[in-house]
Amino acid sequence: MHEFIASYGYYGMFFMGFVAATIIPLGSEWLLIVLLVKGLDPYILVFTAATGNYLGGATNYLIGYSGAKFLKIKEQNRAKAETIYNKYGAYSLLFSWLPVIGDPLCVVSGILKYSFVKFTFLVFTGKAARYSLLTYFTLSAVAQ
Repeated sequence: MHEFIASYGYYGMFFMGFVAATIIPLGSEWLLIVLLVKGLDPYILVFTAATGNYLGGATNYLIGYSGAKFLKIKEQNRAKAETIYNKYGAYSLLFSWLPVIGDPLCVVSGILKYSFVKFTFLVFTGKAARYSLLTYFTLSAVAQ
């Protein structure tokens, strides 16, 4: 299965990046490493992986945004959570790539109707930085 996904190159990277940022417990790092070792362009790979991963996070945001009315959160509790989130939690979106906590961070952002522009900047920056560092360390290791 791994070789099948890797055979799709950049498309496979985009797909795995997207799926890894949803509630489906898959990782995309292995594919990035495989494709780097195969010689695909590192800049295109980082951009493709980060874009797919960001769009998966944005899907979680939209689920929170549209599903908030069904979760029956009291207005007082929502307002309190929003104040705390805006003061401390928004920058946590830079870590939305982390397993277990990343998906809920994006959902909560949607529930709280956090600015989508700020969400996009923080989430994409964090995901691109993670893939960039992984690329750097992989290429450094391969060069030795």
